Amino acid sequence: MSQIVWIARHGNRLDFVNPDWFLTAERPYDPPLSEDGVIQAKQLGQRLKGENIAHIFASPFLRTVQTANQVAEALDLPIQVESGLSEWLNPNWMPSMPEKLSLEALHERYPRINLEYTSRVIAEYPEPGEKCLERAGETARRLAAEFSADILLVGHGASVVGATGGLVGGSPEVNAALCCLVKIVRHDREWIVELNGDTSHLSQTETLIRFH
Repeated sequence: MSQIVWIARHGNRLDFVNPDWFLTAERPYDPPLSEDGVIQAKQLGQRLKGENIAHIFASPFLRTVQTANQVAEALDLPIQVESGLSEWLNPNWMPSMPEKLSLEALHERYPRINLEYTSRVIAEYPEPGEKCLERAGETARRLAAEFSADILLVGHGASVVGATGGLVGGSPEVNAALCCLVKIVRHDREWIVELNGDTSHLSQTETLIRFH
């Protein structure tokens, strides 16, 4: 029996559209989606309607939860918040572990979040790039093994790349554009990439790929 793991990156983020947002933000390393990012997330949800996805997992950062929530609304599913899908905790970007909303605060905003779920892998600061890829890969393998149905992972540029590599092995080149979609299908024990960074569901795409 085959299994499909879908992997998506979050939609466009507010500080990409308005860099000055960072200067006054309460949580400067946890930006929300921009207006066009919300549209991208809705289009991702519409793209995935009709697919046989049974579980949605999202990084605990606000932009990934917001992206996952649009898909969860379209598919009428809960959201599991998974630390293993987190942003690359790069000390060159962030002076310390980035402050994020608590799980309870996220749940107040997005009631589809399942408060009973506990992360299978914990992301730790500071994190070298190789460690980030390994962490995301381990997360993808654990979730695919534990949840045998088709699943969706919503992460960041680096965690999309890492999760893909964790399943297919090696160092695959992934076009991890904003709100892109990767489709990986398991045939017996082998994972095959059938979509690599697909953005055909988006009405507007970026020209520059940034990995956070």
